[in-house]
Amino acid sequence: MKNTHTADNLLPTIFVIFGATGDLTRQKLVPALFHLYREGSLPSLFQVIGFAFDDLSDEEFRERVKEIVRKKVPGATEKKINEFCQYFLYRKGHFESIDGYTELAQALGQKDGAWKVCSNKLFYLAIPPQYYKTIFHKLAESKLTKPCSPEEGWTRVIVEKPFGKDLKTAQELDKLLGSLFQEEQIYRIDHYLGKETVQNILAFRFSNSFLEPTWNSKYIESIHIKLLEKDGIGSRGGFYDGLGALRDVGQNHLLQLLALFTMENPKTFDANSVRQKRTDVLRALKIFNSKDIAEKTKRGQYTRYTKEKNVATNSATETYFKIKASLHTPRWKGVPIYMESGKAMKENKVEVIIMFKHPTPCLCPPGENKHYKNILYYRIQPQEGIHITFWVKKPGPEMVLEEKDFSFDYQKAFEGQEISDAYERLLLNVIRGDQTLFVNTDEIMAEWKFVDPIIQGWQKNIVPLKKY
Repeated sequence: MKNTHTADNLLPTIFVIFGATGDLTRQKLVPALFHLYREGSLPSLFQVIGFAFDDLSDEEFRERVKEIVRKKVPGATEKKINEFCQYFLYRKGHFESIDGYTELAQALGQKDGAWKVCSNKLFYLAIPPQYYKTIFHKLAESKLTKPCSPEEGWTRVIVEKPFGKDLKTAQELDKLLGSLFQEEQIYRIDHYLGKETVQNILAFRFSNSFLEPTWNSKYIESIHIKLLEKDGIGSRGGFYDGLGALRDVGQNHLLQLLALFTMENPKTFDANSVRQKRTDVLRALKIFNSKDIAEKTKRGQYTRYTKEKNVATNSATETYFKIKASLHTPRWKGVPIYMESGKAMKENKVEVIIMFKHPTPCLCPPGENKHYKNILYYRIQPQEGIHITFWVKKPGPEMVLEEKDFSFDYQKAFEGQEISDAYERLLLNVIRGDQTLFVNTDEIMAEWKFVDPIIQGWQKNIVPLKKY
């Protein structure tokens, strides 16, 4: 990633992480922040304050950070690690107690006093969603979200998915969050939107003139969006059971991929334009009735699921689903869009498959009744790339067609250039104030309006839960 200083991201900034000793901080946030630091993309005056209930001193917290960087960032030098860790402070507190928030507010005030400036404030909720309401209330009660000056210093909050457990809880959370922040201050993370290959979807679709005229129901037969994982739920049983695959990845990741592949041209890459076009698509999804649920959805559970840690022995939580969706838009009328995801599958794969129609009448080899269809495979992970099947004449005296693959490999094409992690890109965009890669409230509500009836139908056992 290039050094991308702007006037905005050079301003003094304090980054508060609620849940600073948790898995998200260890796996994603600390490595991403270290990469940004090493590339010179963080403000020169920058502070990270970890907030959690563990009994740690600043130095003990810094030692944890050092171990994370050593483990997660190959090639990191001890000099850089030691410099980086000086950014980190720690405050002990319980999410339900106002005392910790009051002490945190004092720490922020002291830092502003030392810097002699009203600094920017980022609040990252790296915690389970059940704590969101509590933290939002305590942030308001302690006045932590109130800017120290109307002329300088912004305040922003970063919220991880899932945002709510259904439409009702999402609306409640949104109302509460909206009472504390303006929409432009709220960054709802769906980390898939930060992936390089996901960002490339808009460039691929709208910057290649030969694609757009064929990107519609006249030429496309179907779209298949897959998110498959070899692993089971691992240690996530307490979080996952009762949530399920559709809420975990369908309501967010897969629907966002659907929106990016089917949205209209936003004309510009600014956040408002892109997010509005994504919203338009999500609102155009056909909402299922009971008959639709029975005919167009499947759900399953891998056989060892109920033996996983913190999973109920009689759990009916799905770990696999497949949904045949459709859009009420002129461009996509009649095109089935399949969304499929599962754990404990045969392979790890995130891919979008576009099946093109063959022109009619068929100009096919004599005596053949087969329609030769082109297929576009857009691979997001692993082995990021784009593959298109073409039909060519096989050498020889007869007209015999053979399928060949034209491929673009992301890693090979940009060999020697580091492809940054999604969280690195997302954190940098929060500091910049760019919301393009973040989901707005209209998108979330449209997603839940589509997902809610399906989950309710499954709870009524309209579709049986099959073992696999």
